Parts: sequence; C-alpha cells; structure tokens
Amino acid sequence: MMNRLAPLSEEPLNEEDSATNCSKKAQTWRNWLKNHFPLLFNKKSDLKILLSVLGCPLFPVSVHPKQSITEVSSSAQYIIQHFTAATGCRKLEGVIKNMYATGKVTMVMVDELGSTSEPGRPNGMSQKGCFVMWQMVPNKWLIELVVGGHKVAAGSDGNVAWRHTPWLGAHAAKGGVRPLRRAIQGLDPVTISAVFSTAQYMGEKRMSGLDCFVLKLSADHTDLVERSDNTAEMIKHVLFGYFSQRSGLLVYLEDSYLTRIQSPGSRPTYWETSMGTKVEDYRSLEGMMIAHSGQSNVIITRFGDNLKEGPAITRMEETYTIDDLAVNVPGLSIDSFIPPEEMQKDYPQENLDWRSPLHT
Repeated sequence: MMNRLAPLSEEPLNEEDSATNCSKKAQTWRNWLKNHFPLLFNKKSDLKILLSVLGCPLFPVSVHPKQSITEVSSSAQYIIQHFTAATGCRKLEGVIKNMYATGKVTMVMVDELGSTSEPGRPNGMSQKGCFVMWQMVPNKWLIELVVGGHKVAAGSDGNVAWRHTPWLGAHAAKGGVRPLRRAIQGLDPVTISAVFSTAQYMGEKRMSGLDCFVLKLSADHTDLVERSDNTAEMIKHVLFGYFSQRSGLLVYLEDSYLTRIQSPGSRPTYWETSMGTKVEDYRSLEGMMIAHSGQSNVIITRFGDNLKEGPAITRMEETYTIDDLAVNVPGLSIDSFIPPEEMQKDYPQENLDWRSPLHT
C-alpha cells in the first residue's frame, strides 16, 4: 500500500522531544530550538521544509463541494457573480480545456522566534527557483518546481493527488482529490469560482489596503477523517477568501490547518500551520483576468504539554511571479497526468484505473 501525503510531512521530521533537555534552565531559547528542531538550523533541511510547505500545498476542499447550492447565502452568490464578471471567466467556462504556466519563486526561512527574515541576513536563508504547471479539465494538474537544486513534483490524474520529493519519493495524498493551492492564487478564475460557489459569507474586512468581502470554506468532518490515521489526526482545515468590494477580484487567501500528533506511549503535540497569500498584478489573457504575482507568509506553531518552554514558532515567506501563460495548449493529453510508475504498482489496476474519469 502506498505511503500517504501526511498532513505534517512538511514539518521537521525529528519528532523526538526530550523532557530532560527542556528542563535545563540554562538553555537559551535558540539552544532549545536547536535541540528540538535540528532541521530548522540545517540549511539543507531548511530547504526541504520550505519546499514541503510552500512548494505544492493543496486546497482544503475539492473542486466540487458537497454542500447544496440552496444552502449558499445570497451575499456569497453575489460576491462570486461579481468575481466571475470581473475576471471574465464566466463566458470562458467550458471553452478552456487546459492551461500552462511558468513562474519564478523566492523562498525565505526564519529560523528563530521573533526574527525578521530577509535575503542575505545571517539568520535567514533565501532560495530562488522556478516552476512549470499544467492543468486539464476535469481536475487534472501537474506541477514541477525546482529550488536550490532540489526538485519537487505533484500531480492529480482526477482520481488521486500525489507528490514526489527527493527525500520521500512518490506518495499519495490521503482523502479526496483537491486542487493545487497555487492555481487558486488568482491563476485559475474558473476553479476559484467553482470552489467558492458554495462558500459561507463571513462579512467585510479590510485586507491589503482594500475593503473586502470575506468568504469561508472548511473541510468537512468526513474529509478530515479520511486525511487522518492512528498517529496524525487532522482536526481542522479552514480557508478564507478576500474579494475586493471595488474590483470584485480575489486579493488575499488565508488558510490554516491543525493536526494532533500522538505516537503510542507519548504525549500528544499539536501542529498549526497558517498561510496567508497576497494576490496581485491581474492581467488579461484571452479575455480573462489572471493574477501574475503574489507573496505568501507561513507561520508554523508547535505546542503541547510536553513542550516545557511553551509553543515553538517558525515563519517562512515566498514571493512569486508568473512569466508565461497559455490556454488550450495543442498536444496536451491525459497521458501527461499519469502518476509515477512506482505509485501505479501500489494499486491493483482493477481498483484504480489511472486514466478513468474522476470518481463522483
């Protein structure tokens, strides 16, 4: 059976907590972090964490939410209608069959609580890289991202989402197929309108200097259970979308997930990962407005009774730009989205046809 895309595989891999070390009063906060988060102070491991967290994160919910359209508020419907009109994606729905995009990224790691990470600072690490992404209707996508000499890839053939890293190999995401978060960051207005079509209206808030309407999406209990196992329990995964009242465009995404980790015989610890993304630079492509740049900030908080010094916090940042975009690329076929060969061997062909339509 193939390995799953663990909810916390992006966090430090050393899960050993030493109560003895924690109790040494002479330890400074930095020394404590070094003992409990050695990966945070290792440049190669820093890069692994950056790529795992910021490289290919998935959206909290599927493209086709299970919520009935009758449960959607009129305010939420108005916001989505405003967005589809502002981006021009309504008239292109069903016309666009696939999309291609390339871009550049710069990732920065903060290795100490309270530090300000900037490229070139001794306490921070910045890495530059690039990515290429393909999408095809329905629910097929593939991204390859190279940063600092490391390559990660992720994809979906419509049946299963997967990820491949040099340090973990290929592994599948547990639970239903979900979109790539990068596509929701203003790059794919058609999918944005689909996933937010059944969102909950939360009111108004000023964000990125703009008055915005706020829509909320949450992974339901069934999805959370499917993404959990006997050692890692996914407690919540919530996302907020901020839509400009003036332009109607999506200008900010904010999501967080909380996971409870407990190995047999040990006390539970909790990981909360929060990511906020500013979405900017909308430009027209084939009559559709698409965001071409943005900035993401991530805060990871680790807490629990066994952490004697209190919560451990680290922060990372990313800036990205889109260099090239194209739609309805000739020659792109479903064969481009077949998962890696080693994953196909893990599932009997009769249980999962890699080329079959999306299961409903």
